[in-house]
Amino acid sequence: MRLIAKSNFLRPLIVAASGVLALMLIGAQPAFAAAWNGIEPFKSTRADVIKILGQPIGESTDGVLRFKVMGGSVQVSFVSDNFMKAKRLRPELVGTVLEIVLQHESSSDTPVTMKLLDNKAFVRDETKTTTIFRNLKDGLVYTFMDDKLKSTRYTFADSQLSRARR
Repeated sequence: MRLIAKSNFLRPLIVAASGVLALMLIGAQPAFAAAWNGIEPFKSTRADVIKILGQPIGESTDGVLRFKVMGGSVQVSFVSDNFMKAKRLRPELVGTVLEIVLQHESSSDTPVTMKLLDNKAFVRDETKTTTIFRNLKDGLVYTFMDDKLKSTRYTFADSQLSRARR
């Protein structure tokens, strides 16, 4: 009889403790920046980018690499010394990817096909010819011109920027 009484008391306690532990583990997962093709802001380096995409077709004076990819081109910029100082980031982030900008040549994607119109994670900015959907929490920005996807920008997540500070 005592064993049954203990069992009836402990079972709800164990279930509740398991639930609290699960919630803690879910909440403890770090947020990551939006990654593209295995390249991730604040993590991937110039060498990683070249290994994944091959030799660039061009490079700007400020070190932005440009690559030809299926469906368009991509530009990859890196954390500079000036950016690190301005944002008060940890020095070891200099040289890591800051942003990936994919330029779509002839995409048929629209805000409707990408299900962005009702997606509460994105903030919408609109002009006569351009519509931008921003999700700064995840570091993702879509630009549409005349309702067609023109660029996708992958950058650091808000929470990642906070953790990157000194």
